Amino acid sequence: MDAEEVPQLIAQIALADSRVRREDKMERRAQIIMWAGILADTPYDFALQAVQQHYAQSQWPIAPGDIASRWQATVRDRVNRDNGTFEPNDFPGLDPDDVTGYLAALRGQRQAVAQGVQPPNTVKAITAGAAANEVTARLKTLGTYVPRQVDEVLDAHRPVKAARRAALTAGQPDALSVPCDWCQASVNEPCRSRRVDPRGGATSNRRRNTPHPSRIDDATTAMREQEQETSR
Repeated sequence: MDAEEVPQLIAQIALADSRVRREDKMERRAQIIMWAGILADTPYDFALQAVQQHYAQSQWPIAPGDIASRWQATVRDRVNRDNGTFEPNDFPGLDPDDVTGYLAALRGQRQAVAQGVQPPNTVKAITAGAAANEVTARLKTLGTYVPRQVDEVLDAHRPVKAARRAALTAGQPDALSVPCDWCQASVNEPCRSRRVDPRGGATSNRRRNTPHPSRIDDATTAMREQEQETSR
């Protein structure tokens, strides 16, 4: 909401509740500044509707925080109902290799849902059948799909996931699919390097970017056994 819209909103509220509007000129100016700061992210039309709903249910004066809270709850509901799927066909002029453009379009799409410009997309592309099971299995292993170019940009900040995806892409065993008998890391957890003092007590427990060799061997054995079972 623009600061210029706040006096108009307060004037509308005063038609139902004169207690809200300040009569003193200095107090009125301070009130407008305060309300403008609190309602900066709230659209005027939504604020006016929230005021109407408030006085339909309550005789207490409305505060700007009441309006802002209603808006934040509405935004959360819209975002939570949206499946977050990015549809490239909605952006025919977007270059698939333009990572910056992709991220900007994705942010714009989510902002449009949050602001109510477009409705949440609640439809799932694949909901049942063998294809759905395959998608579920792949996402469980690799995580939520994003374009390869975006993954490559993020790889520097998540070396464990990058190494795991690279192994799966190359047809190599996923070491994190089995527990590590060396550091006792559980399935899907990265290995850790442990240092001990002369008495056997642990002095550090640092996360490794690569799995222990024995874990890779165990994963290779497990993959071969699974391939043999599948071929029977």
